[in-house]
Amino acid sequence: MIVRMGLLTRRPEISSAEFRHHWREVHGPLAARLPGLRGYHQNHVVDSRQLAIDHARGSWSVDGISELWFDSLDDMNKAVSSEEYKAVAQDHHTFVGTTGLITAVQNVVVPVDVTAGPLVKRMSILSRKRGLTPDQFKHEWWGFHAEAVRKFPNLMGYTQNLVVERSAGLGQPASHDDLPIDGMVEMWFRSVADIETAFRSPAAEVSQTHALSFIAEITTFLVETHEIVKADPLPAVGA
Repeated sequence: MIVRMGLLTRRPEISSAEFRHHWREVHGPLAARLPGLRGYHQNHVVDSRQLAIDHARGSWSVDGISELWFDSLDDMNKAVSSEEYKAVAQDHHTFVGTTGLITAVQNVVVPVDVTAGPLVKRMSILSRKRGLTPDQFKHEWWGFHAEAVRKFPNLMGYTQNLVVERSAGLGQPASHDDLPIDGMVEMWFRSVADIETAFRSPAAEVSQTHALSFIAEITTFLVETHEIVKADPLPAVGA
């Protein structure tokens, strides 16, 4: 499967509470009707601190990150061209301002432990270092870095989303200069304290040292996830 992710910023006249309510209760049911949709999660940003890592932070400021899963790029494009999408796009402009859209392929390094109870989810936007090609970024991130992060203590889940397409707004193609995102990280822990402990560990020292060699900026958020359409779990790497 592939995942279409939206980086959403609320309109300035809309409060955070109004944004969250409209996105979940009004917009969510509209998007859930898209043909070919395999899963749909809303990640509402609740904390924008860098929290526990010492790395250059990007200028991203978002109120939410959407995730919509499809079996293929073709299925995603059909959904975006559908009659159902027209209602989604029309409603989008009533409460969302600046929007960036990315399409990504997923690398599930550590499947989410669904038996662990309520979890804290951390999402991070990655931008590759200048001079690196997308293939070089993927090699470093999906190779050594994935194995280093896998060793974090208290890690309840870890997914890498590698960007393959970008667009600004709801349809205009965007270049890497327009939307300099190369990856989106999803990590799950039992608590904020466990996040801080994990990022002070020897495993984190290895991963963060390696990150300096291929990641220019890391912008992190803690999010509250709402499953509008439950997604089927993806298999772990090597499964």
